Order: sequence, then structure tokens, then C-alpha cells
Amino acid sequence: MNYDQTIEYLFNSLPMYHRIGQAAYKADITNTVSLMQHLGHPEQRFRSIHVAGTNGKGSVSHFLASVLMQAGYKVGLYTSPHLVDFRERIRINGAMIPRDEVTRFVENHKTFMESLQLSFFEMTVGLAFDYFASQQVDIAVVEVGMGGRLDSTNVITPLLSIITNIGFDHTQFLGDTLPKIAAEKAGIIKPGVPVVIGETHPETRPVFEQKAAEMHSPIYFADDHYRIIEQPAPPSLQSSDLQFTVEKLNVESGKWEVEKYPGEAAGVSSQFSTPNSRFSILNSQFSTPLSGSYQLHNLATLFQALQLLPTVGFSVSLQHIQRGIARVVADTGLHGRWEQLDSRPLTICETAHNADGIEAMLHKLATFPYKRLHLIYGCVNDKDYMKILRMLPHDRTTYYYTQPSVPRGLPVATLAEAATSCDMAGQAFPTVGEAIRAARAAADPDNDLVLVTGSIFLVADAVGYYSL
Repeated sequence: MNYDQTIEYLFNSLPMYHRIGQAAYKADITNTVSLMQHLGHPEQRFRSIHVAGTNGKGSVSHFLASVLMQAGYKVGLYTSPHLVDFRERIRINGAMIPRDEVTRFVENHKTFMESLQLSFFEMTVGLAFDYFASQQVDIAVVEVGMGGRLDSTNVITPLLSIITNIGFDHTQFLGDTLPKIAAEKAGIIKPGVPVVIGETHPETRPVFEQKAAEMHSPIYFADDHYRIIEQPAPPSLQSSDLQFTVEKLNVESGKWEVEKYPGEAAGVSSQFSTPNSRFSILNSQFSTPLSGSYQLHNLATLFQALQLLPTVGFSVSLQHIQRGIARVVADTGLHGRWEQLDSRPLTICETAHNADGIEAMLHKLATFPYKRLHLIYGCVNDKDYMKILRMLPHDRTTYYYTQPSVPRGLPVATLAEAATSCDMAGQAFPTVGEAIRAARAAADPDNDLVLVTGSIFLVADAVGYYSL
């Protein structure tokens, strides 16, 4: 098989959750364990960081990979789903896995994969771990696909586990309460392995504390120790990037402080200290192109994780952190987080696939100047789209409804009918490309904003539309 034939086989022969939904989901990692054995246990031949969470796990994974790359490490990065190219899921130092590696793996293991009736995701995890092991990465940042306990990635024993936050998503698989969902995500906590929890919630904190105690794992709640303060950009900086400073709680005084490293004036960078000692950061603004206000939570999670890196054998300097945060998109190829697709009129895409994501998107939108908003929305059929529709802005907004180009996509006719019942009538379009053309034609090129949001698959279609 050539590469195109290989991809067609993977997409059409193996069950894909993002295409067909529940029928492809397996609440069992037995197949993945068997695949790892068949491959010679590649998951045991590289060091890793495991990242779970309802929202933010992709951003945190990319931030971590970029910082580690800037520190000179050879870094594997496994994420899902992809937007345009399947190979986006598997990268080393930002470079996608070569096509011939994908073809070779499938040709060598096709018979075995078919004998176990592996899902698309199980196969992809096997491909990623086999590639990382063969390329001898220094460390791999591995993003959970769904949940944690029964996710195929949960065959690794990482150096560090991270759970960004807990929200209501995939409730048909993970449970219908926050503690139930937290319990599934806590399944990535391994014996003795430190775990970072990004956002504290009174219903979920006891779940994580109990699981960490059972596993004898040190646990750190990031928002107990760090907070990220958004700052106005300097007048000389014409940029939409997020500018911020970092504050850490001084345990001795009980006050939040921005500390200045003594060697900064001399141009000396420091290493991060261990969790038991005072921790200094530069008294200067950081900058990142991931500019959604929800990134403040993700960045607090990141800094807590970075503080722990020396305890697991990895050193990063303040300079590495500043560069990694600033270069996260360039280093890792991340797309779809408040990403500019076009200008005149300004056209932005933002993945917001559940209620928490929509709420975070609205916070960012509230800071953005526009005369009229042209909002393009579509989702998949297992989301609470009625709840999300009621959350969307009404003032100065024109709606354009469409659907992602995957079988799970909610038919645009169903979405448009639901929107009308919420007094949010708009135009309906069978593809996101047609919706984008209509919105841009109607928008004032100098004063209006076109926003594509909703399912990550809709955003993928938008990015793909602009890459044609």
C-alpha cells in the first residue's frame, strides 16, 4: 500500500470514534495491552508525561512539548484528534511522523490489528508509541483521548500525570456527575507518580485526594500555588498575543508574589527549584499566541507541572519557558485556539465543543471589539446543543449554522430548527466553507468579526478550507 491507500484503510476499515461515535468506543484497554505485547512493549521504552482533562489538555500538552523542545530535549507529542492531516497526532520536535513510517507500521501489523478488531484509536496509540520508542525520544507528552482509566493511552507509566479540569462532557461514557467523571480521569494516577490537578472544584477535589492517597502519589493543585495575571500589552507591541505575569503563593506570608530572580539583570537564567524550596520566576511579562482567557488556567497548570520537572530528571530554565510559551504554535503546529484564518473581515476559529468551552470562548469574545458578530456554529450529535445554543451571544449577532463533515455531525437542519425554537434563527449551510463565504460576504470588512466555533471537527473543516 502507498500512503494514501494506508490512510483510506485506516479511516474506512477501523472504527473511529470521532466519525461514528459510541459504536467505536471500547470501555476496555485489553486490546491495547495485547497490542503493546505484540509490539515488544514500546510504552516501556520511553519516558512520558500523561495529560488528561475535560478542557485544556491539548493546550497544556503543546505548551509542555514546546518548553521541553526549547530546553534541547527530543520530545514526542501524541494528541487527538487531528484537524487536517492524520500525522498531526504524532510528532517529534514538532515534525509530523513521516508518511512511510505510517505505511510501514500498517503493513507490518495489519493482520494482527484485524485479528483483534482494533479501533482506529487503539491502532494510532500503537503507532505513536512504537514510533517514539524506535526514535528514542527523551520524553513524550501523551494526551488522553477520552476519560483516563480506560483510555488506550493508559498503558504508560509516566513520570508525571496531569489532569487539567473536570466538566460535563462524554457523560454517556464517563458518568453524569462531576465526581464520577473525576474518578474516570483519576484513573491515570499511577503508584508513586506525582499528579498535578489544574483547577480545584469542591466536588472533585476529594476524589483526586483519595485516589492519590491510595496510589501513594504526591498531589499538587495548581490553583493553590499559582495564578496567572493577564497584563495589557505594552504600547509598542501591536499584537493579539496574551501577555501575562505569574504569581506564586508565598507559603510563609500567605501572600501572592511575583518574585524577581536575582541574576536576571546580569542575563543569567535559573533552573526551577524543587517543590519544597522557594520558587523564583522572572518579574517580566510572558507572551503566548494562545490568547483565549481560559489559557490563564492552563498556564497555571503548566507552571505547576514545570516546577516538578527537576524532581523527575528534567531541567528547564526560565529562558526555555519563556521561549516555549511564546513559540508554542510554531514549535508544535497547534491550530484552532482563537486562530486567525483571514482578515478584512477578521475571521477567527475557536474550538469550543462543550458548555465549558463555550463559556471560556465567550469570556474571550467579551474583550474583543467588533460592530457585529457573524457566528458560524456546528456540533456533533452527542452534545447538549440546546444548552449551548442558549449560551451563544444574542446582541449584534448574525447566525450561520452548519455541520462538521463527519458522520457524527449533527444535521444542520436539526440544528437550525432547534435554534429557531430558541429565537436564534439564522441561515443554514451544508458545509462550513459555504457558511464562511456567506458570512464574509455579509460582514463589514473593517468593523465586523466572523467567528467559527463549536466542534473541533467543524474547526478542522474551517482550517482545511483555508489550506486548500
